Amino acid sequence: MSVRGQFFFIHQLYKKNVVIYWLTNQNSSNASLTGEQKGQAASRNALSMFPIFVAIQKVFVDPLAGKQLEKKPVCIFQMEHYASVRGEHVNPVFEASKDDPPHYDDGFSGNGYSNAEHRDLRPSVVSAFGHNTLDRAPNIDFYRNAGSVSGHRAIRPSLQELHDMFQKVSVNLSPATELGASLLITEKGGFVKFGWIKGVLVRCMLNIWGVMLFIRLSWVFGQAGLGVVIVLLSIVVTSVTCLSMSAICTNGVVRGGGAYYLISRSLGPEFGGSIGLIFAFANAVAVAMYVVGFAETVVDLLEENNAIMVDQQNDIRIVGCITVVLLLGISVAGMEWEAKAQIFLLIILLVAIANVFIGTVIPATKDKNSKGFFNYHESIISENFLPEFRDGETFFSVFAIFFPAATGILAGANISGDLKDPQAALPKGTLLAIFITGITYLGVALCVIVRDATGNLNDTIVEGMSCNFSAACDFGYDFSACATKKCSFGLMNNFQVMTMVSGFGPLIIAGTFSATLSSALASLVSAPKVFQALCKDNIYQGLKFFAKGHGKNNEPIRGYVLTFIIAVAFILIAELNTIAPIISNFFLASYALINFSCFHASYAKSPGWRPAYKYYNMWLSLFGALLCCVVMFVINWWAALLTYGIELLLYIYVTVKKPDVNWGSSTQAVTFISAVNNTLVLSGVDEHVKNFRPQCIVLTGAPKTRPALLDLAHSLTKNYGLFQPLSAHQGSRTDKLQELNTNLESHQAWLRSNKRKAFYAAVASDSLRNGSLSFLQAAGLGRLKPNTLMIGFKRDWRAAGAAAIQGYVGILHDAFDFEYGTVVLRISQGLDISHVIKANGKLTFSKYSKMLCVLHHHPSLGEPFRPFLEGLTCTFLLSGPATLPQSAEMAKVNQRLVDASTQFQKKIGKGTIDVWWLFDDGGLTLLLPYILTTRKKWKDCKLRVFIAGQPGRIQQDKEEMESLLKKFRIKYAEISVVSDVSVRPSSESMKVFEDMIEPFRLHEGTKEMAQAESLRKDSPWKISDAELETFEEKTNLQIRLNELLQESSRAAKLIIVSMPIARKESVPDHLYMAWLDILTKNLPPTLLIRGNHKSVLTFYS
Repeated sequence: MSVRGQFFFIHQLYKKNVVIYWLTNQNSSNASLTGEQKGQAASRNALSMFPIFVAIQKVFVDPLAGKQLEKKPVCIFQMEHYASVRGEHVNPVFEASKDDPPHYDDGFSGNGYSNAEHRDLRPSVVSAFGHNTLDRAPNIDFYRNAGSVSGHRAIRPSLQELHDMFQKVSVNLSPATELGASLLITEKGGFVKFGWIKGVLVRCMLNIWGVMLFIRLSWVFGQAGLGVVIVLLSIVVTSVTCLSMSAICTNGVVRGGGAYYLISRSLGPEFGGSIGLIFAFANAVAVAMYVVGFAETVVDLLEENNAIMVDQQNDIRIVGCITVVLLLGISVAGMEWEAKAQIFLLIILLVAIANVFIGTVIPATKDKNSKGFFNYHESIISENFLPEFRDGETFFSVFAIFFPAATGILAGANISGDLKDPQAALPKGTLLAIFITGITYLGVALCVIVRDATGNLNDTIVEGMSCNFSAACDFGYDFSACATKKCSFGLMNNFQVMTMVSGFGPLIIAGTFSATLSSALASLVSAPKVFQALCKDNIYQGLKFFAKGHGKNNEPIRGYVLTFIIAVAFILIAELNTIAPIISNFFLASYALINFSCFHASYAKSPGWRPAYKYYNMWLSLFGALLCCVVMFVINWWAALLTYGIELLLYIYVTVKKPDVNWGSSTQAVTFISAVNNTLVLSGVDEHVKNFRPQCIVLTGAPKTRPALLDLAHSLTKNYGLFQPLSAHQGSRTDKLQELNTNLESHQAWLRSNKRKAFYAAVASDSLRNGSLSFLQAAGLGRLKPNTLMIGFKRDWRAAGAAAIQGYVGILHDAFDFEYGTVVLRISQGLDISHVIKANGKLTFSKYSKMLCVLHHHPSLGEPFRPFLEGLTCTFLLSGPATLPQSAEMAKVNQRLVDASTQFQKKIGKGTIDVWWLFDDGGLTLLLPYILTTRKKWKDCKLRVFIAGQPGRIQQDKEEMESLLKKFRIKYAEISVVSDVSVRPSSESMKVFEDMIEPFRLHEGTKEMAQAESLRKDSPWKISDAELETFEEKTNLQIRLNELLQESSRAAKLIIVSMPIARKESVPDHLYMAWLDILTKNLPPTLLIRGNHKSVLTFYS
């Protein structure tokens, strides 16, 4: 079976959801094997000559019920990679689907295979060091992107595969990805690739030598004079832009997309997406401009021969539409035809330009003299040197009309995907094109024709007649009549001056046709290519339709049709001087961003900015960007504002949509530098109470499993403070390392997708406390570090073991030790919904989880396959529906849990946030609820403040608190002074507490001394009678507070209570947990808060 046939067959299986396993065999020396082993090795090595496949039935088993669920076909493929040049055998990367990594000691590795067989079973390479190793030498294939058309993407062995023994590591590359990359390779030979001359130089020259060269350049020089400042300014703008473009395109492999690709990969999708649309549109309009220029010449010929069809303007429209249809046909035919047409047109154009220079030195005839042509003379040069703007034209209005004649410099970049070596071709070809065309423009300054001429052979000077009108007087001609009436000849009046000056007029007409048609053809190809690249990146999802290509060159047929429609619309304007300024603005905006991209990338000083082209300067690029912007506004300020307004709207759109792309732009690099610099500056500034803001470490575990904790913390820190959800993976570091690394990115991505502005962190530790302790000590950078710990209340503390309680309470002690503010959230229904997520979702093992399956002697395999399968292994994927049945009651409980856990995601209705500020902790207990009231979701809630007061001075305590809150500028709805906090709790409440701690008491007072000592030794964590008596008052306070909370705050949307503190090594952990439990029992969502007793509020300015 051919390679293409193999891939086609696999692709069909993949579409039918058949699981495909890739097994790669490796040729190795058989010198040391026995005869039987050699036979087995030969069977295995035979697989490297062709792929085999075996269809078996894969059995899915419910791991909980032990029942067979379903059967699905599995296909086992043995594939071998070959070098693309000489068909040599190439070792692929480490196959994670195999068993454990090999070790190359003598003997067996413990799994039944010898070392020699290990080398057969998994890929290895005989390196320059003389032994087989999984390590790979540096190779370009390791650095390719997925789907690279220039070579197969390889994956080097991971650090874990080389470092960890018996570590089973999955490779995150699906068969589809491998298949896609390989298919691209097989098609590579069909692409048409151009060198720097045909692909860049020819294309750029043809695009620059456009419509202006033959039918507007004379008018430009007539208006602006021979100071040629306009030409020089255009050359400066394009040359600086070319230097910037050269630096960008030599900083890595350049793909199709031209200016869009360069800008988007440098500045990011926001800038690239906005300029990509504008640049593609500008090229589409440029097609119309060049076609209208061609049509003008054709209509002039028709007029000379009295063959006008309708009238001059409508004839331009008719000829233009017919022309653009023919050009579309050439473009759709493919790049090969287009390239051949460009070469043919270039030859005609070069002959026409040479014809002009030859004609200027041929002595002028009387007829040409009457039309203002007198060959080279000093008086004509002097007269034409200074500008003479007429008909309301200015320097910049004339520049706006001429500038499109210099805008073809990106013609090569626009087809960068069709170049053999864009990095070398673009700088060389584009700079040479600018140099050649610039010299041409300056050379064709036409110092041989006067500005005005009548074309009348009788307007000669007779003897005795005075003439002071122009330099023509020196040659015996009087064109003074042009001062009172409009003449038809001269630089200012005749757009076909080049034809008259040339040695052979029809060649200039052919040159005009060549210049206009070649530029139109280049623009007609460029616009769809740029637009297709933009659509492929899916920055604007509605434009995905235009991303599809056709044929071996991936031609954007749909883009051609759209460009054709835009071109026809502007051809109908039929006025060259109206179309040209529109294009000038768009091209200048593109050039400004290309220059700014180069400056920005240099300014960011990213190690990834290493352009091979060194002849650029970041400040020169910035000058070029500013020059383009200034010229835009001077040409036409309202058009410039409109252009940048459109760019701004597109930029905002892309920013809001946040396309899922990551191109390593310089914007990211500058953001990183700014973050580092600002952090360093911040670390040199002393903390001040006015700048305090909560910066939270939140012990959420996996973020999605405790949404209430996550949402409340997000509300406290949103946009203004640091928020770090923390997950402590408990267990052996070696066992948890892969899980930690795998989940890190996925959890951060989940936070981003759910618009939670947080920095997810994870630690691997033997216990929750040790993991948290590590993070509490080391989290943060300088002043940018957490100051508040948030944790959920351990609802199942009574069922947990002593070690778990000790660890939980220990976390609170550690937070106090390191002077963190501490916040504990309790919701009656609980916080953890992980079991609900697992039960309601598909209980599916990871796609890359492995279960060893020995294929040999499998009953479903035919006899012919057994010799080939000796010693080979495959992996099973255990998947399929495994939803657990739930009782109706359990479903209701889970639903209540989910509703309670997501309550902070919705807007909180009108109500109160009750703040029980019982102890002065620096103000954190008051500041956090105030911050909540500033959030949109909580803005309808009012603050009610409760404080403890002494009987007899209730009013005084209330006035003092009112004064304090007024100075703090914190709005409140009500202040209540609670004077009966010290009242003994009711017997019912006491009974609840006693029942709560009963399982954790020693009751040593009712036992003999020896027995009591034994109990204390066996269960040191239990609560003794002495400890219970010592902390009786504090215990009663918590019970009494719960009664008061039940009376006053039962209807609150959120309750904030000062958190009691347990002295270390004094209060038993279970007693402390009982305090927290009884204090918050049967209440709405409650936050226990204790600041670090440093002021976070101030009333000073």
